[in-house]
Amino acid sequence: MKPYSCVNGKVTVDIHGMYPADAKKKLERLLAAVGEEVEAVEVIHGCHGGTALLEVARSQVRSKKIRRRGLELNPGLTVYYLK
Repeated sequence: MKPYSCVNGKVTVDIHGMYPADAKKKLERLLAAVGEEVEAVEVIHGCHGGTALLEVARSQVRSKKIRRRGLELNPGLTVYYLK
């Protein structure tokens, strides 16, 4: 069984309330596990409780699968567009 649910080529993950190190580990594991059917990963990190998770999602997570990071109108959301 896959550790994620893909709907219309998109996976959504919520990292609210996580420690930054745990959030980074979770996101990197998810990116390593996703298959070719996934075109984008939406990361919900929030923005009103500080910027630590925002920084993790936007600048600390590394994966060769990430083609680019999209900054949405919602400041609490980052989208990874995959190769």
